[in-house]
Amino acid sequence: MGGCQSYSSSDEEDVDALKANHTNISLSKVKNNSLHPIPSAEVKPYLQHHFLSRRITDVDLLTLSALPHGLDQQEWIATNTVAFFQHATLLISALSDFCSTNACPTAKSPGNILYEWTDEQGKKLKCSATLYIDYAMSYIQELLTDERVFPTRAGSSFPPGFMFLIQKVFVMLFRTLAHLFSAHYQNAIAMELHPHLNTLFTHFITFSHAFRLLDPAETAPIDDLIAGLTH
Repeated sequence: MGGCQSYSSSDEEDVDALKANHTNISLSKVKNNSLHPIPSAEVKPYLQHHFLSRRITDVDLLTLSALPHGLDQQEWIATNTVAFFQHATLLISALSDFCSTNACPTAKSPGNILYEWTDEQGKKLKCSATLYIDYAMSYIQELLTDERVFPTRAGSSFPPGFMFLIQKVFVMLFRTLAHLFSAHYQNAIAMELHPHLNTLFTHFITFSHAFRLLDPAETAPIDDLIAGLTH
């Protein structure tokens, strides 16, 4: 995903302040997961422009997301879905020491939203962010390695319900990345990973908008973050 960018002196002061307050704390089949309001946080470090503006590339992400001429749209979406999953996995792994059951007893997002998991029997589960993310990433991994869903053989076609499954995957990735912004953006800053997180999420949102992969109602609670990243 590229190297980290250097900080200006003002950024270094902010990072030092965050590190001073940094505590040493340790770091899913979506069906009809329900959303619940949670108390709003007073501080939103992910909206501070001098951090949010950091990127690992100046490439036009709208152009990067556009379907190349002559390429099958489902093939393009499948390829990018795999890439988003791989990059998200790297960031989750890098921040895993900060997301534990004690540190994150619930899976929350910046928009005062609490995510619950719904199992195969339709039962809603209140679980830690660690468990929620594990459920999500495990399910996505199963799909990516299923030849019936993501065929790799020449001449194979995608299943009729492919786009429906892709939309489910994007919901899971969105909620996972939203949690990283909500609960671990300060950790990302302290580790100088926020340019990676900013770039990945901006590309992910830009791509999802281009192919209508996320319901606006899903992303609406963090419109302030999305606006800060994409405008």
